[in-house]
Amino acid sequence: MQDQPKVTQAMIDAYDEYTHLTLDRRAFMNRLTRLAGSGAAAAAIAPLLAANSARAAMVADDDERLEAADITYPGEGGEMKGYLVRPADAGEKLPAVIVVHENRGLNPHIRDVARRVALEGFVALAPDFLSPLGGTPEDEDKARGLFGELDRDQTVGNAVATQAFLAGHDATTGKVGVIGFCWGGALVNNLAVADPELDAGVAYYGTQPAAEDVARIEAPLLLHYAGLDERVNAGIDAYRAALEDAGKTFTIHVYEGVNHAFNNDTSEARYDSAAAELAWERTIAFLKENLT
Repeated sequence: MQDQPKVTQAMIDAYDEYTHLTLDRRAFMNRLTRLAGSGAAAAAIAPLLAANSARAAMVADDDERLEAADITYPGEGGEMKGYLVRPADAGEKLPAVIVVHENRGLNPHIRDVARRVALEGFVALAPDFLSPLGGTPEDEDKARGLFGELDRDQTVGNAVATQAFLAGHDATTGKVGVIGFCWGGALVNNLAVADPELDAGVAYYGTQPAAEDVARIEAPLLLHYAGLDERVNAGIDAYRAALEDAGKTFTIHVYEGVNHAFNNDTSEARYDSAAAELAWERTIAFLKENLT
């Protein structure tokens, strides 16, 4: 049996640059080839770095404990698509949680996360923030390319509209929180700035809002960061200082020795089960404390 190829931190850093910054796929594969020693090794390592939607979901999409449906609802100036999930046996109204995707759009992994949230006793809605551009395509590299075409203000407006939709939904108590990952973590921070009606925000490795905007935040925040994520972590100190200066309610956790996207179990090289499980326990406890 052939040994598993070795994934180094330099390879993970190159992948992060490819997915979030300026490196295109050809340049990424060239760098990965140099780091791996051969094209064949690079070809074997690349799938370990990328998210793999074929990996099994933690909660099956036909789980009988849940009611799930693809829906549309009003956004800011247009229709939004989303995936709405709630416990099948809910005998009363429940608090709601928006689940915000990474920069790959509303894919099977984020749908799985929404089902996990619903099983914790929430109405979960995973919006497709690529809706203004026609929705998330199946090719995740194409999806990534679309994020640069989104209008920032419209995107934040669509997040505010999502909160309002859930607050007024007949299955919810009117209490609404949000959880987001990577691109979605940044949107959580921006939604907290934009929407004083938001009741709680959880951001996983999301870039921070401008310090001068932090005073507008009303919701308590739970902020998860990966210890090896130098790109995003560069903004932690300024964010912490601004939150403290403005007297905001927040908690920051840095998970040492893990990478950006440590919660994404479809990414073999970056997923860290111990950090993901601890962060999830903290997240659910935080949401229950602030929404119920």
